[in-house]
Amino acid sequence: MAQVVRMHATGGPEVMQLEQAPVGQPGPGEVRIVHGAVGCNFADTYFRSGLYPVQPPCGIGVEGTGTVVAVGEGVGHVAVGDRVAYNGGPLGAYASERVMPAAPLLHLPDNVAFDTAAASTMRGLSATYWLRRADPRLKAGDTILLHAAAGGVGLIAVQLAKLLGLRVIGTVSNEEKAARARAMGCDEIIFYRREDVATRVKELTGGEGVQTVFDSVGKDTFAGSLKSLRRRGVLVGCGTASGPFPPLDAFQLMLQGSVYFIRPAFADFYADPAERAELAGWWFDHLSSGRVQVEIGQRYRLEQCVAAHHALESGLTIGSTIFEL
Repeated sequence: MAQVVRMHATGGPEVMQLEQAPVGQPGPGEVRIVHGAVGCNFADTYFRSGLYPVQPPCGIGVEGTGTVVAVGEGVGHVAVGDRVAYNGGPLGAYASERVMPAAPLLHLPDNVAFDTAAASTMRGLSATYWLRRADPRLKAGDTILLHAAAGGVGLIAVQLAKLLGLRVIGTVSNEEKAARARAMGCDEIIFYRREDVATRVKELTGGEGVQTVFDSVGKDTFAGSLKSLRRRGVLVGCGTASGPFPPLDAFQLMLQGSVYFIRPAFADFYADPAERAELAGWWFDHLSSGRVQVEIGQRYRLEQCVAAHHALESGLTIGSTIFEL
């Protein structure tokens, strides 16, 4: 029997319940994995709330790390005993053990601990494709605006951006978060609750604006993000913590300087096996070499899943959140 978090309806954090459930054996193309640690991501709240469509009763969570203990027919890229990490596949990562498709599994370098990988696989792979694929014109020497720079993805994105030679302007809510973002290499800080973001961006860029904005907040920051772009800049809609992005007005994009908007999905940038291997290899190389630091700000047990989601949605978390097993 495994510990499994399930939800029998969509709604607030209280819809999640910890249950005992049989695990079963893997079928064709599947593996059985014993988790070492599990990621707790803001995107999980979208599934729980129903913003992302689900069919309860169901599990929750898409990121985990652990050891393969059984493989089904046709599985060739992982074997029993392999240390693995994943982001994606069916919901159900909030569990001590599970059966799942083998396709999303990535080999975990021996020197990367399970908790570190659970705190960074989704975040690291996301920041990787944002910075290396979402805006093809982004290059060393350019300036970017990164919202939520002290969040779990933000702290990783800051470090990767600096490795790519970018100047980073980050937005944060308070001095504590500013200190963390600066420690990871953020060049300039904007306190979005007391400063006008677009005005400060223009001041920091000599009136030009930034090449790319990475906006994981959504509704509340969309207008300011557009105004922060330089001519033909790109707004990358990475998340919707404050609510969905509003409907696009094509004429507005022209008036802002013929700017672009993209709302990328993780799966579309990791669907091609060769590109997936290249991007994942780049991320894990930086992680295992120590060039990127991962800050685990919050650790919970599975039975504390409700408290974990309340903390995520409060906006008070710093760094990554994980479930320890």
